[in-house]
Amino acid sequence: MRAGGITTPRTGRGRAVPWAVLGLWIAVIALVGPFAAKLADVQHDKVTDYLPASADSTQAAKIEDELPGGESTEMVLVYHRDGGLSAADRKTAAEQVAEITQQHELIGGAPKGIPSKDGTTLMYPVASNEPGANEEQRDRLVNGIREVAQGEGGLSVDVGGTGALATDSGAVYDSLSGPLLYTTVAVVAVLLILIYRSPVLWFVPLVVAGIADYMSMGVAYGLNQAFGTTISGQSSGVMTILVFGAGTDYALLLVSRYREELRRFERPHEAMVAALRGCGPAVLASSGTVAAGLLCLLAADLNSSRGMGPLGTVGVLCALIAMMTLLPAILVVVGRRVFWPLVPTFGSTPKKRRSLFSAMGSSAGRRPLTVLASGAVLLGALALGSLNLPGPLKQEDSFVNKPEAVVAMETLAKSYPGQGSQPIDVITPQGRADETLAAVRSTPGVASAEKGRTGDGWTEISVFAKSAPQSAGETATIKSLRDALKDSYVGGDSAQQIDLEVTNARDTKIVVPLVLVSVMLILIGLLRSLVAPLILVVAVVAVWGASLGIGGLVFEQLLGLKGTDPGLGLLSFVFLVALGVDYGIFLMHRMREESLAGAEPTAAALTALRTTGGVIASAGLVLAATFAVLTNMGLVQLVQLGFVIAVGVLLDTFLVRTYLVTSASVALRRKLWWPGVLSREPDPAERTGPAGPTEPPRQTETVGTP
Repeated sequence: MRAGGITTPRTGRGRAVPWAVLGLWIAVIALVGPFAAKLADVQHDKVTDYLPASADSTQAAKIEDELPGGESTEMVLVYHRDGGLSAADRKTAAEQVAEITQQHELIGGAPKGIPSKDGTTLMYPVASNEPGANEEQRDRLVNGIREVAQGEGGLSVDVGGTGALATDSGAVYDSLSGPLLYTTVAVVAVLLILIYRSPVLWFVPLVVAGIADYMSMGVAYGLNQAFGTTISGQSSGVMTILVFGAGTDYALLLVSRYREELRRFERPHEAMVAALRGCGPAVLASSGTVAAGLLCLLAADLNSSRGMGPLGTVGVLCALIAMMTLLPAILVVVGRRVFWPLVPTFGSTPKKRRSLFSAMGSSAGRRPLTVLASGAVLLGALALGSLNLPGPLKQEDSFVNKPEAVVAMETLAKSYPGQGSQPIDVITPQGRADETLAAVRSTPGVASAEKGRTGDGWTEISVFAKSAPQSAGETATIKSLRDALKDSYVGGDSAQQIDLEVTNARDTKIVVPLVLVSVMLILIGLLRSLVAPLILVVAVVAVWGASLGIGGLVFEQLLGLKGTDPGLGLLSFVFLVALGVDYGIFLMHRMREESLAGAEPTAAALTALRTTGGVIASAGLVLAATFAVLTNMGLVQLVQLGFVIAVGVLLDTFLVRTYLVTSASVALRRKLWWPGVLSREPDPAERTGPAGPTEPPRQTETVGTP
């Protein structure tokens, strides 16, 4: 029973529920544990894990896996001396190549050296079927050859080519999992300590997030076994980021509401029930929008994007389940003392103070149209920076720190200008191999072509272009080959890059509308309005454009990144729209709650900002920080994705959500809820004139602060 806004104690009914929940979670962890440990065994970063599912280059790669000997590992040994190779250097190269030929079964036997015109470089193309499609055996082959191919006295020896590049890429991905997890945990821990100002409370949501991450690993392994879901280093890394980022957001919202309810309820379990009822719909809708947005990636043709959808969804849903069940159970069992030293006591009143968000809301409420127009102009100006994004990311530019394979590629590009140094793979029907070979050799831009392996009705032809890899000339050659060879597949590294760009453009046209529609439908169902959801969606799209624009201003000029990952636009859109709408849901849901309680539109908007501003700011900082961890990884696509999402979350938190959405809500008044019930209720301010910002009828505290 309630008196004066305080609920008097009732019976102890429900005390056993938290303990039952804890017991259930112990059983879940025991069940999931063996599967979670196996996730690394099914994580692969093969070419086909990232390529477009239906592209020529993907089909070529799959057929090559089935040819005699399996997938071939192609490498290039690059011997280089700036002042020119000496006779001793050439002798050293010949001896090392002979040793490699003795130790390994090479396709075509001992390779022949190809000298550069300036005499500084000697390259030996090497290929072997020893590893087949086995990544571990491939790495042993590449590293074994590197142990033999060593230079001294100013002679540099680098092993490049597609096989060496795959080994170096795998090493980078393998190095991500540990540092990514530890850095994420450390960042979240520091932020939670600063937010809660408690030596105990920060530890609880962090532990729950860790358990959710462990659970997500087990579920992800189950998806792989049941449906063949692609598990890559990129997708599993993003899943971890989402678990800790989104999970901590949900924890912040729940804990802040729980703190508020502890002042009105004597028993912790009753306060928790009230907190779950109060913030539960917003958290469920929030996770629903993220999951729906990520699942739209299933419509993508790019394997890496399509695989990220289910894994990201698993991460968000595991975080939701843990934060809405395990976290409440632990908090109730521990009781009020978890908030020490700032314990919210029963019947107490929070200190009244004018918060930062109250001041910001007042400024937005006084001149809403001016604030709205100024913010729109600022976001539009920032979005123009996207025109300055660097061109498509080349393979050699995809690493933050250049591995040996990239150094070899750069040396070849300088020493063999205007000459292809990596093969274009043509897979043609076996019965037409001679005809195809003749057609390939007559194609403009082709320097040489030779038949390779034959099996299962297919023949492999290795083609070298006259132009350098990933140049405009080589791209034109690949397109000419595809136009001329209708029954064949044209693959290889450069062809894969072309297919990545084309497929990302296609996926963007399909996935973006799906994301917008799914998010709109969820918001309409939650807010019972068409106008409010439209404002939130327009706001997050504007944030996405501005974030890409900021990326265009800093990627090349400040960070030295020489290209833009083809998938950056699509993935950043999906994450920013889905995650950005979260904070709009927190704000709008509280605004609707205040309106239903009788507050007039301006008061409802400003009260919602004041009461949710702290938790939204805290959640935004945590989410931005977790994605910012990606900027410290060794791959450019992760650096760019982490940067754009982190910047977008900060823009959304401190500009769009605080000023623009609030200003639009104040300006529209009850039209914000059209055509719902709230839009038709009498507006006292409209009858008596504008009312300034007023306090709500009930006492609340600033969410996210003690």
